[in-house]
Amino acid sequence: MTAWLVYLAAKAKRVGEGYDDNPSTHYSWDSRVPNASHVKVGDTIVLWDGETLLGLSVIEDIATGSDTKDLSWCPKCGKADINARVTMTPKYRCWNKKCKAEFDIPGGKTVAVTTYRARYEAGWIDLRGHVTDKELRALCEEPKSQNALRRLRWDDFRARVETGKNATSLNVADNRRKVIAGGHKTRTVRVRNGQASFRADLLDQFGEVCAFLGPMPAAALEAAHLYSYAASGKHHTHGGLLLRRDVHRLFDLGQIAIDPSTLTLDIAPSTRAYPDYDKLHGQPLAIVLNKAHQKWITEHWAMHR
Repeated sequence: MTAWLVYLAAKAKRVGEGYDDNPSTHYSWDSRVPNASHVKVGDTIVLWDGETLLGLSVIEDIATGSDTKDLSWCPKCGKADINARVTMTPKYRCWNKKCKAEFDIPGGKTVAVTTYRARYEAGWIDLRGHVTDKELRALCEEPKSQNALRRLRWDDFRARVETGKNATSLNVADNRRKVIAGGHKTRTVRVRNGQASFRADLLDQFGEVCAFLGPMPAAALEAAHLYSYAASGKHHTHGGLLLRRDVHRLFDLGQIAIDPSTLTLDIAPSTRAYPDYDKLHGQPLAIVLNKAHQKWITEHWAMHR
């Protein structure tokens, strides 16, 4: 099993850098990046911003394409460590400590590159601040590497995250890896088999009620599993709730969870930034659950919280 520590800068530091990235859903790079072609579907991707751990997931898909890239370098030392200054002149300055040249026109050329865009939102685990930059570097196969894509010693990293302060289970990553290994076609067939009858059973159990938001038309309700159905391929009688599509998606991603000790909603900090979801935090469920439901809720909580 291969894991990668990947660097996600909030703002590109070098001229010509910068990608369309969102840490919890997708990550982009090109063929100029070392290890670019070695990252594969099913690999674990661990993101950091140079200062702290952000989170991790399992790569579901990698889209490739073709593009061009402008390369710039210092005309004095020939290195690419230059950045553009907004207010100072000359406009450019070399970051190389042995050079530090200042100039208005950098050296440069345009080259063809292969682009890569990894998607991994379904299994995202938010771990912001759980591991320091110093620890992350030490957990790489090559601790002194400066590459944006670095091989990570997964077993050691996992032991660090799952023990000690802020210990967090990474079982959800294992589940995602199994689903991805099974292939999209197999997963699609499984989701369809028995889904209609499963939803009908939930409507009989709960009526036309979203478990998080209350009564609403049946047409707006989806059958949500309290467990990783795609990995198990089985519908459990007391393993589901009726949810509106948006909260269903957030529940699947762990952005909404149910605290098993209070049976109240727990909204992830990133989702609480949106008022409509923030007001749900701490609210009781709109339905009554039995012990079988609570078993699955406890497992969902363990995976995501």
